[in-house]
Formats: sequence, C-alpha cells, structure tokens
Amino acid sequence: MAKGARLSDAEFTAVLAQQRARTAANKAAPALPAAGRAELALRRDGAKRRFQALGRLPKDRMNKTEAAYAAWLEQEQSVGRILGWKFHPMNVRLAANTFYEVDFLVLDADFRLSIREIKGGFTTDKGQMKIKLCAEALPWFQFLKVTKLTAKQGGGWKVEDFSA
Repeated sequence: MAKGARLSDAEFTAVLAQQRARTAANKAAPALPAAGRAELALRRDGAKRRFQALGRLPKDRMNKTEAAYAAWLEQEQSVGRILGWKFHPMNVRLAANTFYEVDFLVLDADFRLSIREIKGGFTTDKGQMKIKLCAEALPWFQFLKVTKLTAKQGGGWKVEDFSA
C-alpha cells in the first residue's frame, strides 16, 4: 500500500483485529514467579540500581571515603593548615524541591570558608550539576570537589576548584 493511502473499512478492520490479537498474546504471556520478577527488575536496572543502593547511610553518618577525608582534615588541623571543619553542616536550596547537602565546611588558616564535596571516584551527571549550581549560588565560598584516588592512581586526593 502506498504511503498516505487510505484503508478501506475491511482493511482497517483486519489491521485492527491483528493488533488486538498481538496485544492479547502479550497479555497472555505466563506470569513470572515473584523471585523471577525481582531478578528481572534487578537485571533491567543493572548497574544504575546497584550504584544507587550504595552509600545509603543514616543521616549524619560518614561513609568510608568521607571518614578517610575527615581523618585527613584532622591531620591538616593538627599542623595548622586549617582551623576547623564540620560534617554536613547545612543544606543549600538550589531550586524548588532541590537541595544540596554540603559534605564538609572547612575554615582555612587564612579565614576563608570552603565547601568540600567528597566523591569516591564516580559522579553522576545530576550530582555534577548540583555541584556547579551550588558553586554559582554561593560565590562567597571556595567550592572544591575532592575525589579519592585509587592505589593504582597513586592514592591521595584529586581536587577540582569550582569557585566562581
């Protein structure tokens, strides 16, 4: 049939019947047992679901990366490079129903306040966008994204400055 040609009533009825038969066949597919449905859901969501399940700790509890950075901040404070720090001291409103929770607020030895976002190596696009928005919303603070480096990368911390 040529593109744009109209179907006769009989042809339309036949096409409609075929579509209904396909829909009924799909609905009649055997239902998976509960365990099979759960496994299928995990497979569908794959790495994203597993990634998002990581790190869901109770409020104001540090994950391993944040705890390692807190230990590093303690060393910096003991030698006088920073005067003090707080973990999860505040939330920043970026838009309606969109907030950014500050990981560390650090008072440097030169009395500058810096916001430090700690990452374990991977940042989602949404997380990266929130970091940039927060840096723009609070230009009075130095804004640093600190990423933990693996042993293969030499260890330590990689620092990116997002300050305006």
